[in-house]
Amino acid sequence: MLTRSADQTNPVIGIKKLGRSSWRLTTQALLPKPRHEVFPFFADAANLEKLTPEFLNFRILTPLPIEMRQGATIDYKIRLRGIPIRWRTNISVWQPNERFVDEQLRGPYRAWHHEHVFEEQGQQTLMTDVVNYRVWAGVILHPLLVEKDLQRIFGYRQSKMVELFS
Repeated sequence: MLTRSADQTNPVIGIKKLGRSSWRLTTQALLPKPRHEVFPFFADAANLEKLTPEFLNFRILTPLPIEMRQGATIDYKIRLRGIPIRWRTNISVWQPNERFVDEQLRGPYRAWHHEHVFEEQGQQTLMTDVVNYRVWAGVILHPLLVEKDLQRIFGYRQSKMVELFS
């Protein structure tokens, strides 16, 4: 279980080892808006750029607007540690106002399964990210690079969500 600071400016990001080269990242943000106001932001793929730190030089390659639905495929480009990387994801689950899942079809990970869950908490929304991922040469690369990068990326994401919805 994750604990959060009262002001959400220092979000807690849990990373748990699942196997030799696989991990689970979990983080939460309590957003001060009801779910029906929060979910549409995530239903617009263009908003992903707003939640991604500038150091990744993130760009959506798929022409906008993208109809978010089960089966939608989205192409991106990032630059990680100076290396350009193309990333393709598929929306494998789409349940408006409740949850959706994006899965990597091509990209920097051996596997990437990212579930976004939206739960009403009175007039607020608890947004939970659960990412199950596998890393190439994970035993070596995960502690040296990947874990730090993900902490930085998801820390930015959580802080930005709180800022955007406050």
